[in-house]
Amino acid sequence: MTKLKTPFLSRRGFLVSASAVAGLAGTRGFAQSNPNTGSTEVEAEITETVRRNTSSFRALDWRPYFSDTRNGAILVDIQSRALHWWSEDQAEYKLYPTSVPLTEDLTRKGRTSITKKVEGPSWRPTPAMKKRNPEWPDFIGPGPDNPMGTHAMHLTWQFYRIHGTHDTRKIGRRSSNGCIGLFNEDIADLFGRSKVGTQVLLI
Repeated sequence: MTKLKTPFLSRRGFLVSASAVAGLAGTRGFAQSNPNTGSTEVEAEITETVRRNTSSFRALDWRPYFSDTRNGAILVDIQSRALHWWSEDQAEYKLYPTSVPLTEDLTRKGRTSITKKVEGPSWRPTPAMKKRNPEWPDFIGPGPDNPMGTHAMHLTWQFYRIHGTHDTRKIGRRSSNGCIGLFNEDIADLFGRSKVGTQVLLI
């Protein structure tokens, strides 16, 4: 992929986000799936793939992915587990580490957009999730036990969200049932920068 060649990248924003992911690369003993807690994490330990992903966590140019940045633009790279955001006027750029879906069959790629923004979201498992995990609760309200963290942004695809997580171990891993997760401080930042109508591309 093409490296960013324009000077609008916030050095501080990039270094903070890159440091967060670099920290993940040094982690050992990834948590395994726990049916008692509803955890969806499956990676038991750090792998060479994850190490390579951290090295590819780099700034990108928006041009290969979007024809314009009207309403702002979000690119989610499933392989490098990173989310890129560009402002509408291209004056600002942010890069965030993410969690990504557990498996390919849970992964959806393509173009969509933000349809709704919710601060303090509630959570309900989808019918497919409930079928796979019948022991999961039918509803969790806002708060520290909510899998969607502090903020959530709905997409045009039913059941798909970009949201936060209170479980910071999930970031940088295959750990979701289809959604894209961010650290709570990062989703709060992205939430404030994005709006209904922001275009989103998952690759």
